[in-house]
This record gives sequence, C-alpha cells and structure tokens, in this order.
Amino acid sequence: MAPLPVAVGITVFRPTPAQVAALCARVEADPRLTIVFDNGGLPPEAATGLKQRGARVLSEGRNIGVGGALDALARAATAAGAAQVLLLDQDAEFPPGQVAALEAALARLSASSPPPALVGPRPEAAPGRKAPSAPRRPEIPDDGSLVPVEFLATSGSLIDLAAYARIGPFRSDFFIDGVDLEWCFRAWARGYGCWMETQTALPHRVGAGVIRSRLLGIEMPRQPPFRMAAYLRNSIYAWRLPHVPRRWCLRQAAYLPLQALLYWADAGFRPGILAGLAGGVLDGLRGRLGRPRGLPS
Repeated sequence: MAPLPVAVGITVFRPTPAQVAALCARVEADPRLTIVFDNGGLPPEAATGLKQRGARVLSEGRNIGVGGALDALARAATAAGAAQVLLLDQDAEFPPGQVAALEAALARLSASSPPPALVGPRPEAAPGRKAPSAPRRPEIPDDGSLVPVEFLATSGSLIDLAAYARIGPFRSDFFIDGVDLEWCFRAWARGYGCWMETQTALPHRVGAGVIRSRLLGIEMPRQPPFRMAAYLRNSIYAWRLPHVPRRWCLRQAAYLPLQALLYWADAGFRPGILAGLAGGVLDGLRGRLGRPRGLPS
C-alpha cells in the first residue's frame, strides 16, 4: 500500500466545548487521517464524537507533557503508513486547505542539502498574544518563499517522518517548553534543515496575554508560574547540549535574566514567585527535568 501523504496529529488538554466543536468540524472537513492525543480533560462524549467522525483518539490517562504527546502522534502516524505528520494544538486555526502549501514546500525541499526535517507556516500573534520566535538560520540561503530557521513552533509544523526516525524523538523530559527548540537544533546538527514557508501563516495563542517593558526592550507571553519556571529550567539545561549553538546560549544568557526580572515585576515582586523562578534555574543547572514543580493536577 502506498503511504498516506500526511496524517494530522492534534494534542488536546482540557479543551473547551468550542474547541471540541471546532476539532470535530475539522475532522469532518479533512479527508486526511486525524490522530488526537488527549493529554487530559477530553470529555468521553467528545472522544466518542471524534471517533465516529473517523479520528483516532489516543491517551495514556494522564498528562505526559507536550514532548510525550508529540512522540505518540509521530509513532501513530508512522504505524498508519504516513510519510509526514502535521502537528497542531487545540487552538490552531489552520484549515485543511492550507496544509497543501506545506506539502508542496516539503516536496520542493526534498532534493535540497541538507534535506528537510520540517516545514511550517509563518508564526503570527493572535489578538493580544505574542507570536513564537522563529530566528533565521545563518549561512543558509532562502529558497524563494522558504526561509531556513533555527527552530519553529511544533504547532503547524509538517514533520518528515523518515527524518524524525533518524533525528530521534522529542524530549519528553522537557515536558512543555523548549521541546521544539531542542529538536530543531538537533535536526540541524544531524544534517537536516528546518524551514518556514512565509506565504502561509498560523496565529498562535501562547500564554494569557503579553508582558512588555519599553525600558528593557522586550516582551514575553504571560504564563503561569510553573511554566515560566519550566522555561527557565529547560533553557538553562539546553546550554549543556552539544548540538545547541554557542551563539544561542550566549544570547539566552543575556536575555533570560531580563525575562525573569520582567516576569517577577509583572507578578508584583512576590517572594513566592521569585522562589519558583530560582527553583527552575537550579533545576536546570542540576539537570532535574521531567514533570515541572507546581504543575496543576
């Protein structure tokens, strides 16, 4: 049997009724195989409705984090015979028709050197949010509308599953933040490229608003304390990984203290917040990863 061109993998966590309805509508509108990973909170009747519409619903009965969910989706897509998997989260407004642009981009890049690991849309900020960063990869030329990037948000990314098998799985011990960054840096180090298709875009809804400082010249998503601590932890731990470029480590060494200060100020300089951030930093230095402290049950 010829491989399916693309399977769609969607991670959900405590979806709202509106998100469930949008997901069901998407499954009905897209002839591609859709695999949903429930990281917790998907109502049984919603899971049944998705299955009745042709989706496959996976779950381990608990929150295993973003990295673990993405790997489960990639494995299931591979087992189903797909050649690529489009990864989305429950907020993604990425109509089935847009997927064709990424399929065409991946096909264009198939003969390039290095070969592509993924191609994804241009990140945009949903109203009141901050778009994820997608810094340009130095010394690699553009290919028309395709731009090489250091890393790209996994939501909206079309992953080549043969490349995934060689690059290795996403880091489940990072749990939530930095999963996409680490995997893309590893892809480049192992002879694959990560690309952004600038002619198609995906709005992102990271966090619950934006924290800005004109004085410091930075802005960042407003996240719950456990997630900010996990972001600091994973960023600092990544500095020890040989495939993470030194230029990125130096940039983060200057940027992270400013982000932590801005976050603490936005939280009213509460001592408990500072203690949580410091705990994340220490966990990163000591290599204590996995389920973040303070993660809601």
